Amino acid sequence: MAIKQPDITREKILDAAFQEVYRHGFQAASLNNILANIGLTKGALYHHFPTKGDLGHAVIDEVIRDGLDAMVFAPLRESDDPAATLLDIIRLKGERTTLESVSLGCPLNNLMQEMSPLDAQFKKRLTAILGEWQKAVADALQRAQQEGRVRKDVNCHAAALFLVSAWEGCVGVAKNLQSVKEFRLCMKQLEAYAQGLMVARKQR
Repeated sequence: MAIKQPDITREKILDAAFQEVYRHGFQAASLNNILANIGLTKGALYHHFPTKGDLGHAVIDEVIRDGLDAMVFAPLRESDDPAATLLDIIRLKGERTTLESVSLGCPLNNLMQEMSPLDAQFKKRLTAILGEWQKAVADALQRAQQEGRVRKDVNCHAAALFLVSAWEGCVGVAKNLQSVKEFRLCMKQLEAYAQGLMVARKQR
């Protein structure tokens, strides 16, 4: 089925808006810059997003959330071996990171720091994504626990909370240090923690 032009236009606006917000923050993001980057008029923008706030909400719901779904939520949800998948996700995040991503930080965390204290709608959306992330990890750990891959004494909810919090902490520290090396080192420690939740092979 052919993609309609309005849908393409909307996607272009969202992609450009995400890049602008990621680099400058939501409050400093310029609608003129967004439009200049994709060659559209303000009329086209306001047709899809009547306010800057509406545009920001869509960036959260459709770009940031969907990005995390592709990288974390869906792989864990669909995996036949959630313990191994969780370890792979953490390992690959460390291995595939770039200087640009370290320099800019985590788009979810950036917006939580900037907008959650200021705007209830932003906070609600950002908190929902964070909760979905923690639940995806907790559910994966619980499934792995039922399969005998995760130790019986592990509190899966608490472990998931720590894993997500530590992941975001690694990103935040690396952003401050502007260091890919330190980010990878931090993620290696997080991977070791996750590995420590698993049942040793000889015990299975």
